[in-house]
Amino acid sequence: MRCLNSSSTAVSDPLRPAQHTLTPHHHISVTGGSSGIGKCIAIECYKQGAFITLVARDESKLVQAKKEVEKSAINDKQVVLCISVDVSKDYSQVESVIKQAQEKLGPVDMLVNCAGMSVSGKFEEVDVERFRGLMEVNYLGSVYPTRAVITTMKERRMGRVVFVSSQAGQLGLFGYTAYSASKFALRGLAEALQMEVKPYNIYVTVSYPPDTDTPCLTEENKTKPLETKLISETSGVCQPEQVAKVIVKDAVQGNFNSSVGPDGYMLSALTCGMSPVTSITEGLQQIVTMGLFRTIALFYLGSFDSIVRRCMIQREQSKAADKRE
Repeated sequence: MRCLNSSSTAVSDPLRPAQHTLTPHHHISVTGGSSGIGKCIAIECYKQGAFITLVARDESKLVQAKKEVEKSAINDKQVVLCISVDVSKDYSQVESVIKQAQEKLGPVDMLVNCAGMSVSGKFEEVDVERFRGLMEVNYLGSVYPTRAVITTMKERRMGRVVFVSSQAGQLGLFGYTAYSASKFALRGLAEALQMEVKPYNIYVTVSYPPDTDTPCLTEENKTKPLETKLISETSGVCQPEQVAKVIVKDAVQGNFNSSVGPDGYMLSALTCGMSPVTSITEGLQQIVTMGLFRTIALFYLGSFDSIVRRCMIQREQSKAADKRE
């Protein structure tokens, strides 16, 4: 049975989808699946018996990731398919390779859009082409694969689509003018898409992971401004395996928001706005906690502004001292 839900027709509850779990032979496609959170999501799904399509640009990393995922097999019928393609450049090419994957492993039951990159730096110091590049990878790199699977999902009246955003897609922080904008865009896409596909029993999940110990974070830290580093240090760094478990659980349950830890829960409640809720209880919790969380958030924002001011003052004092010498 391939269906992610207990019924192949739209659920009757207007808020909460039917409870379900991954079952063997579900086809899960993961973009950005060669490393980091994407690879860990693939492993988590493979442990539950799913068939996996890994999508990424680097063929050598894909081959290595395939070997790591296959170690988690629970039966000898499972398959890991690798596709080397840039999901942000050519929609027709993305559509073609996704079609090939579906011909081999069956229709995609759950698409996880995890391909992404991060750039940090002061607004005027980030090359304008980096703004374009981030929007292509982080936003269009999610639009194209989703377009490639959504029609089939609607025809089958079932499916899950996951967009991996970031906590920087919930609030803008110093140094993330390019990155935050591309991650904020995913939420707008997800909210509009969820309204379109919900009658077809398709549920969208947006994940907002905090800083996570991935190759992307390691690369970003090499050029991260001091202010951004100090602000980031106010919260810890999560492990990709932990984040992956949360994302898979929330996606399978049909939750729109997926967050990690107390800070993540608070941010999701604070920034819920007009986002869909999965249950009446979730909505009531947001209403009750909004005032308290807003108070806490104001203290956080005050401390972030203080960090930025101190760094600016120290930098100006250092420049003045250099001039005197």
